[in-house]
Parts: sequence; structure tokens; C-alpha cells
Amino acid sequence: MVPSESSVRVGRPPEALRAVRLERGAAPYAEGSCLISFGSTRVLCTASVETGVPGWRRGKGEGWLTAEYSMLPRATHTRTTRERQQIGGRTQEIQRLIGRSIRAMLDDFRFGEHTIKIDCDVLQADGGTRTASITGACIAVTDAFDWMVREKKIAVSPIRRRVAAVSIGIVDGQPMVDLDYGEDVRAAVDMNVVCTSEGRFVEVQGTGEHGTFDRDALNRLLDLATSAIAELDGLQRATLAG
Repeated sequence: MVPSESSVRVGRPPEALRAVRLERGAAPYAEGSCLISFGSTRVLCTASVETGVPGWRRGKGEGWLTAEYSMLPRATHTRTTRERQQIGGRTQEIQRLIGRSIRAMLDDFRFGEHTIKIDCDVLQADGGTRTASITGACIAVTDAFDWMVREKKIAVSPIRRRVAAVSIGIVDGQPMVDLDYGEDVRAAVDMNVVCTSEGRFVEVQGTGEHGTFDRDALNRLLDLATSAIAELDGLQRATLAG
């Protein structure tokens, strides 16, 4: 595949992430929080610890972890109506993805009957909001469990690994990582990949938006994704160490 001139990013090669920033403890009232930026995309991720679990989990001595996702009305170029009465299908799908991804950080739910509620609120959207949400929520949830240990609510943190995510796609014939909005809307192939810090896949979502793609293209996209996620994991590890 030969990239067209329009696919060349100014100042960023196809395999490079946008500037990523992780601000730990950005919401001081939450048990865990992280303000994450992927370029112009900014998401505030918080993790709240609540006593009790959903009815279907009561009496087992196990906890639960769930996620909510929302976008501020002016996170985008034009105002988006708040989802007050009914959550849209896209929002539900993203919430489930975040929840599944963060639950992959645990081997079990043996942290008593507590619920960890993740809130991912998009402050500014420029592509990759779901992948930024997962990457930032990892930091917030890790800190929330560490808070539970300090408060003697649990003996040890159940976290066994980190998770991070990135978007990838084929734009003007060129495989690219971490698509911004302008690239995303032009992408012939659009994918989101979630991996653990152990290098194992949690989820791969891929769609031929405006065409099809072959196995070689899929392999190239996955190689780009895993390399970028390894870089994100290094940033997460450094943030948590700091």
C-alpha cells in the first residue's frame, strides 16, 4: 500500500501516538482519579468505592466493578444533547467495553461486597475517547484499590495487571495508530485494541468502514497497536510509580 499525500501527518509518523498526558489524582474527592489526554482528547476518569453490590451478587462475599461513560455537551464541535432519560446505544456499548477491559485487571472479585464505579467523562473529544477512557481508568482504579488497602477495607489490592487501549486504522491506504477525529472519519478501516501489561489481548474491535482489508493489513494494524500499547503501559507504570 502506498500512502497518498493527504495521509501524511504533520509532525507525527503513522506509528506514533499523539502527545499523551496522565494526571493522577485530578479529582481529589474520588478514591482514585486520572485526567488523561491523547492529543486534544481529554477524559476525566474517576473510581468511586461504594459499600454493597448489585442484588445478583449479594451474599457471595465478592465485589463488583462497573463503568459509566458520558460526553459533555460541548466536548465536540457542535453541542451534543445530554443523555438524561435514556442512554444511547453507542454510550452503552462504550460503557460495557470499559467495564470489561478494567475487569481484566483482576483475577477474581474477592474484595468483599464493595462496588467500584468508574466514571469516564469526556471533556474534549478529538477521536479515541473510548481508548483514552480505558487507559485513564486503569490508573484511577489502581489508586482506588490502594485507597481501600490504606483504609483497611481489604488486606491486599486485587490488581494483577494493567490495561491500556489505542485506536488504529487505515487512512488513505496507510495504517495509522491513535487516530484523531479528522483521520477517523476518513478511515477505510477503524479498530480499537485493548491489551494487558502482560501483552495479552482483552478486546479487538475492527470494522471495514468504507471497504475491506486483508490478513496482512490486519497483522500490520495489530503490530502497530501492540507497540503503541506497550508505550502507554510504560507511561502508566511511570505515573503509578511517581
